[in-house]
Amino acid sequence: MCLGDLILFLDYADHSRGIFPDLFGVENADRIVALRTARRFDEARELSRRLWSDVDRAKVTEEAVRRQYAELFAAFPDPTYATYGNVDMPPLWPEYAGPGTTVLDGETAEIGGWRFGFVGGGLRTPMRTPFEIDDETYAAKIAALGEIDVLCTHIPPDVPELCYDTVARRFERGSAALLDAIHAVRPRYHLFGHVHQPLVRRMRIGATECVNVGHFNATGTPWVLEW
Repeated sequence: MCLGDLILFLDYADHSRGIFPDLFGVENADRIVALRTARRFDEARELSRRLWSDVDRAKVTEEAVRRQYAELFAAFPDPTYATYGNVDMPPLWPEYAGPGTTVLDGETAEIGGWRFGFVGGGLRTPMRTPFEIDDETYAAKIAALGEIDVLCTHIPPDVPELCYDTVARRFERGSAALLDAIHAVRPRYHLFGHVHQPLVRRMRIGATECVNVGHFNATGTPWVLEW
């Protein structure tokens, strides 16, 4: 399973990696990370605007994303179940997802006798990443899942300890609707990512074990669920 963010735009742990430093250099990556970490988002956007002013942003970004998607989707095993992250471009996925990859968003799949529900994307933030949606649309996707054994999402529930990134030094947005669903539906597990360097990686909420499955690009190690 893959819970999204297949695009590496800027790595907060290593500013030399990603589309942004490839185009504008590590020094500018350092500057924009520092501004975002200080929550000086207007200044970060102004820096970004100046850097992109002489570049066809849409064209260059899509070309870079396509290169990353071609490599990553080719590496997926058969079968793979995947959903989108907030830093993803869903319209491109059908071109790269092979027959062994099932893409789900607000949908369920039976895997090993358990019912898994998948919800992709993230909520609106000042970062304005590509696949952010409004709270009502996100909540409707959760409600569409019904009864499930395992809830799989990109973002965490709205619990401060699960939302805080210790490297970016900020709270990422979690979902209150996810937290409500955990209390109401009581899945065995809630698996998510989004927070690359979390303060807390695992927490039990009622009957549900909530697990940040980790930043695979950085660790190269998957989180394994056995039953």
